[in-house]
Amino acid sequence: MEYKNLLIETTDAVATLTVNRPQALNALNSEVLDELGRALYQLEYDSAVKVVVLTGAGEKAFVAGADIKEMADMSSYEGHRFAVKGQHVMMAMEKMKKPVIAAVNGFALGGGLELALGCDFIYASQKAKLGFPEVTLGIIPGFGGTQNLSRLIGPNKANEMIFTGRMIGAEKACSWGIVNEVFAPEELLDKARETAAAIAGVGSLGVAYAKDAIANGLNMVKEDGFRYEASLFGVLFATEDQKEGMAAFVEKRKAAFKNR
Repeated sequence: MEYKNLLIETTDAVATLTVNRPQALNALNSEVLDELGRALYQLEYDSAVKVVVLTGAGEKAFVAGADIKEMADMSSYEGHRFAVKGQHVMMAMEKMKKPVIAAVNGFALGGGLELALGCDFIYASQKAKLGFPEVTLGIIPGFGGTQNLSRLIGPNKANEMIFTGRMIGAEKACSWGIVNEVFAPEELLDKARETAAAIAGVGSLGVAYAKDAIANGLNMVKEDGFRYEASLFGVLFATEDQKEGMAAFVEKRKAAFKNR
């Protein structure tokens, strides 16, 4: 499938999905959001792909935000529709069975930070800057930022970031728990792909069920989360991958998982 604003490169079961609009600092307009939705669907059902790394083209920006030129003249109805379109992309990543790792190589502001937060975890360049500047434009984050950030780092720090509109550096974002790890710019993509390859090398069904248990368990009271985890744990014992994984451990060999 051809995309105007995206690049997809797959190597050894790891797909690198790049937002390729560097002339606009990879800003998210309606066209880019539509393409991201289609690309995520394509990658979800591509049997050659087990993990996705999401990044932005160029050295300046991961995604600098939603496209303000497109938003400036929107009506209330159009603004709502645009927010819902963006939220659908974030939810598509969260619901994917395959892990998505954000490699934040520069500015991740507004919709760009929301895109990163929609991934399963974030690696960042030392040069990365993250923030929600929406209040400086008279609006709020609309692609799930108020919900995802507060759930990730708690309301106090989320309130500070969102209420002030200030940017923070990668190291501070790491200390706050937004970013998992910070790397030199030239190392970032390789490190993200290295982690993706490690994930691709284990049982994909196990990873998918673990992602499901974590994401859905967060929306449950703890006892219900325990029950949900146990049910998924039990289901996996009916899979070929469970038999193969445990047999390989006993026989001291590398497992040959078949994702079934």
